[in-house]
Amino acid sequence: MTSPEQRTEWSRLTAQLSSEYPDYDVTIEVLDPEIGDNQMVERLPFEGVTYDDRDDVLVVAVGGKDQRYPVVLRHVIHHPRDLVVDQNPQGAALKVTDESGTTTLVSLLRPRDGGQAP
Repeated sequence: MTSPEQRTEWSRLTAQLSSEYPDYDVTIEVLDPEIGDNQMVERLPFEGVTYDDRDDVLVVAVGGKDQRYPVVLRHVIHHPRDLVVDQNPQGAALKVTDESGTTTLVSLLRPRDGGQAP
């Protein structure tokens, strides 16, 4: 069981990631033990990631940055039980496992177009 203190840290951590990687691309892959692996998003503009402890959801938002991707799309992970973050020189990776055992991998990658990512 994840403690309330850990969940409070998730909120701070997701806010930090959103502010540190605003110009990065994001890839989202879902690893479901029942239906298999599915790539949901590949290299779309990263809008942000949040954890809402009241509703117990982690939300990854993509798009909404320019004419090519004018709409913000949201990938919602209900009842996350484990959150692991790895920051590296190329970007960051999140591994989120929900209560059903489904794992979502979120990769924040430097833009391919040579944009000015931090």
